[in-house]
Amino acid sequence: MSADLKASDAKVLSTKPLELNEARWTKLVLTTYKDPTGKERTWESAERSTRPKNSPIDGVGIVAILQKPSGPELVLQKQFRPPINKVVIEVPAGLVDAGEGAAASAVRELKEETGYVGDAAEISPVMFNDPGFCNTNLNMVHVTVDMSRPENQTLKPELEENEFIEVFSTPLRDLYAECKRLESEGYAIDARVGTLAEGIELAKRWKL
Repeated sequence: MSADLKASDAKVLSTKPLELNEARWTKLVLTTYKDPTGKERTWESAERSTRPKNSPIDGVGIVAILQKPSGPELVLQKQFRPPINKVVIEVPAGLVDAGEGAAASAVRELKEETGYVGDAAEISPVMFNDPGFCNTNLNMVHVTVDMSRPENQTLKPELEENEFIEVFSTPLRDLYAECKRLESEGYAIDARVGTLAEGIELAKRWKL
């Protein structure tokens, strides 16, 4: 993203109901199910329309760790999200392409969104973002970024025309405090970032 453009420059202009035949990325569904007592009930939810055929996941979230002499740093992003009309602090993420595994998708998306070139080291179990509301799921992929590699000296993101992403990093040990600081400045914290920060804080507190 150009240095003179900021995620905070974006804003919602209007909202209106979306007709089903106009929706490109999601759809609403009504599910009828039987509860443990045998009573029939219904549930309203959303579904993605973009999951590739035969893929178990919609996308990936990327825990990209910069290997620096001062200690490991987590790659984060600032991106405006229209549904909440806020700039959100997120980890890099993206949808998988047809025939693409989680590891390959994570390495590709990291390069496209941040310019960093890394190696996938670990893939999480399949995670569901908000199963009471939608069926969207993902793998979290741990990617290590060797900062001595020449391609990581001068970053060249490959953003799409509609992507406006600010990339930064923060020491892993400070992530919880950084989330609180950023929230106090008006940013929204993505659940994946917040949960990672909580996990690190719990590990410190309970000396795990």
